[in-house]
Amino acid sequence: MTTTMKFSIKSFRWQTGLTAAVLLSGPFVFHGFRPPVPPASALPGSLTRFVDVADKAGLRYEFKKPKRPLTLLTTFGDGCAFLDYNGDGNLDILLVSRDLALFKGDGKGRFSDVTKETGLSDLSGHFLGCGVGDYDNDGWGDLYISGWRTGLLLKNEQGKRFRDVTKAMGLGPQPWGSSCGFADLDNDGYLDLYVANYVQFGPESKPQHCESQGKDRILLSSCGPGAYPPVKGVLYHNQAGRSFRDVTRAWGADTHHGNGLAVAFADFDDSGNVSFAVSNDNIYGDLFHNRGRGRLKNIGKESGTSGEPNGDVHAGMGADWGDYDNDGDLDLYVATFQEEVKSLYRNDGGGAFTDVGEFCGILEPAWPYVTFGSKFFDADNDGWLDLMTTNGHIKDYVDLFGPFTFRQPSQFFHNKGGKRASFEEISAKVSKDLTRPLVGRGLAVGDYDNDGRVDALIVDSEGKPLLLHNESVVPKKGWIGFRLVGGERMNRDAYGAVLTVTSDDGTRWVRQCQPSGSYLSSSDARVHFGLGAYVPQSVAVRWPDGTTETWKNLPTGRYLTLSKGKRPQ
Repeated sequence: MTTTMKFSIKSFRWQTGLTAAVLLSGPFVFHGFRPPVPPASALPGSLTRFVDVADKAGLRYEFKKPKRPLTLLTTFGDGCAFLDYNGDGNLDILLVSRDLALFKGDGKGRFSDVTKETGLSDLSGHFLGCGVGDYDNDGWGDLYISGWRTGLLLKNEQGKRFRDVTKAMGLGPQPWGSSCGFADLDNDGYLDLYVANYVQFGPESKPQHCESQGKDRILLSSCGPGAYPPVKGVLYHNQAGRSFRDVTRAWGADTHHGNGLAVAFADFDDSGNVSFAVSNDNIYGDLFHNRGRGRLKNIGKESGTSGEPNGDVHAGMGADWGDYDNDGDLDLYVATFQEEVKSLYRNDGGGAFTDVGEFCGILEPAWPYVTFGSKFFDADNDGWLDLMTTNGHIKDYVDLFGPFTFRQPSQFFHNKGGKRASFEEISAKVSKDLTRPLVGRGLAVGDYDNDGRVDALIVDSEGKPLLLHNESVVPKKGWIGFRLVGGERMNRDAYGAVLTVTSDDGTRWVRQCQPSGSYLSSSDARVHFGLGAYVPQSVAVRWPDGTTETWKNLPTGRYLTLSKGKRPQ
């Protein structure tokens, strides 16, 4: 989102002669990793395919169209999640709006509505986003539901019902809670909670709407965030599963700039401590470097992740971490507004990042769109992380001005691999459903039918959700996936664990266990690796307690459960 509308496409900076020089001059370190070689037998992404099966799968729900004229609040959108709430090994679906909806999955592609029987139909509020995490380590994934002037912590009672424990656990409503997530930031074995906040806004706020001059009339729609005071995010420390305590100031998270739209966790410096990025709307973004023992330092500006390559602020929206270039460390993607660089911050080590979004094949196709949901995942199991995004404008009358539209297509960027990994936008080639114009907001990814091909769930905030079944042609055993179970002094689902798969020839892939990221959403907590034609020799897990275990010669083409100190199952 942004305060100022722009109606002319800027000249692309990638067209200048400076491009090659900047691309080649930036530091690029592989840290001893050998990246997989992309197959030469197929064109990039040529065998990738997604099909919307929401109706067929029983996912019957529709996000309600808000009243016109729109306000900043009614343009905000809705979230979603893939989760396993009943512990049966199959992914379920949560849709977040004023009316929560939970659909139980059977692992074979069918879903049934269990909203009422799980108690979620009894809850009311202006809900927006969600986070999933087992805060009390009882083996059942709990929920945090964010929202405007609300915020609920819902305890999972053994996969049967959810119980509101917000007040009992010391939590209160947020002014405007947006994206949220769980992570063990002090390595005490319990998941802490971060809730991003946006701006101070309500029925009493002035202005409610902003004007634009149409051809023959004044058009009213939402104002940008600059019209209202920013609100900072809140960090809660988990007190051994018994309560939560606000440590925003004590731990240094109060340096957040406000206007937060997304939060994404990662141990980006391989220190054993989970840090997190917060993307902010029209204010510099924040990167909270975790130095351990409840000490956070905001290194957004000095790290190079706070805005555009030229130092300007941008409208930071969705965000996600992933090792897109397979060099062994995690990189950060931040989605932005139309005519802004979609920032792909390459991790150069030492807390430094270089924004290569202009030079990796993302700039031109993403330039006209307002991007929200964003997730890295390996769609075709070739060993390289691809990128999917959702798009949708905030001005419902923008079609009158051209060339922009209110409803916009989602996008799929295939990772072409190679030493300098780059992306090719092939949305139209992989799915006619993906390119259907939406008011795109939330996005989650997960393998809901357990076939080793990662699927996607997309929110259309003025329509029906899309359940994109991944029907890519891939080797049956060209993948491996893991469900983690933490041991003593660890959070139950081992959020924050880092996994490294190594093949016989030394090729390695690094992925993390963390379902956060994107926009208002939460994804499959299982860790998925595409292998292409490679055969894995070993998988090493660096657990959240700092210890490492290695297993060799594991079977491929299936999901395995890795428990600390036990044989894989």
